[in-house]
Amino acid sequence: MTGEGTTQVEINQLKKAQARRSEQPDLASAPLAKATAEVPAGPLGPTGAISEKAGAALRATDLALARGGREIFRIPSFTLERGEVLALVGPNGAGKTSLLLTLALLLRPTRGHLEVDGTPVTPRNTLALRRRMAVVFQEPLLMDTTVLGNVLTGLRIRGVPRPAARRRAEEWLERLGIAHLRDRSALHLSGGEAQRVNLARAFALEPEILFLDEPFSALDYPTRMELLSELGRLLQETRITALFVTHDYTEIPHLARRVAVLFRGRIARVGTVEEILGQAAALPRIPAPWVGLE
Repeated sequence: MTGEGTTQVEINQLKKAQARRSEQPDLASAPLAKATAEVPAGPLGPTGAISEKAGAALRATDLALARGGREIFRIPSFTLERGEVLALVGPNGAGKTSLLLTLALLLRPTRGHLEVDGTPVTPRNTLALRRRMAVVFQEPLLMDTTVLGNVLTGLRIRGVPRPAARRRAEEWLERLGIAHLRDRSALHLSGGEAQRVNLARAFALEPEILFLDEPFSALDYPTRMELLSELGRLLQETRITALFVTHDYTEIPHLARRVAVLFRGRIARVGTVEEILGQAAALPRIPAPWVGLE
């Protein structure tokens, strides 16, 4: 998310991207047990329980969204704990992206109550609270300027002084391994390079909450695995709270310890990776976490 002025453009492009997506009911298994062991503990104990010291970064109560007379989702209660990475999964059309955009304060719910770090969201403070967040979409949505210019733009929109903005932009280009591309046009990058710029732009904002909407689904397998590893490391180092939407269950253990399953607009299951995916590491394929909910 580069800033509030580009919100509608981002949402429109996201909708186009969604139309091209095809979610599969099950996907090839990764070494689940090993990947889970590599996930940083964050606020979670060895069983995946939230530490009492964590606290809620984001809380939703009686949250609902309807469009064109159709209910997209209805969530009686949802909590994203401070410092955790929560994976949100569900079949196509379950409402994952709509829920993410609503929690990120980019869509106004039909009804319900949202709190960010204990502060109730109101029409008067929505913009200020939104500026404490960042969103990374599947498509990088880069502007026609340099790599450095793309990272700087969001910082300038949010009023970060020029010297600090430059320092933060340079730092995150370096940390994501693309400092050598700073002067290159962002429109002439590979898919992996573009997504690195997208991540650098988000991290440079120093958000309290990071929303990731299937950021790696359009990348080839080696690039996806490399970025997953780097993202996991960065989330561990920064302790940023994150909500990670994915349809590829093999990505989950690399980043998250808790999983929420959205099915027909409802949170049907919430638990640790092991509780939701079971003994998937011993299976040739990971069954969809919503199998049996019909």
